[in-house]
Amino acid sequence: MSLNTPAPIAAVLKAPALSILARVLLTLPYWWSGLSKLLDVQGAFAEAAHLGLKPIQLVVALTILVQLGGSIALLLGRFGWPAAGALGVFTALATLIAHPFWTVADPTERFHAANTFLEHLGLIGGFMLAAILIERDRISR
Repeated sequence: MSLNTPAPIAAVLKAPALSILARVLLTLPYWWSGLSKLLDVQGAFAEAAHLGLKPIQLVVALTILVQLGGSIALLLGRFGWPAAGALGVFTALATLIAHPFWTVADPTERFHAANTFLEHLGLIGGFMLAAILIERDRISR
């Protein structure tokens, strides 16, 4: 049994503006972080150093490139699957590096760290869906 989508909801789901809004929201943490790093490069260097990432300048430059470049490409719908893939892989690596909940001793902190880890996995799923939808839109044109 399938559920028929009411016409007003179907119209909203087909609206290009909704697709753009969804991509803005999905990429928000990335373009915000990339812009923040550009505006506070010393803070970005300190964050990379805190995480033990080296060479710091290269790591920060690549992070900004992926965060801003991937976000812009996804927002524009250009290079959809490579942009979504780059942001997804970046998120997977960053999550493993910055949110190793399994190493946290305090149960409450471990719970919060695990939730953050799982939220990041949800973002990766969102990028997978974005790549699928952009490719379907490209094929259907």
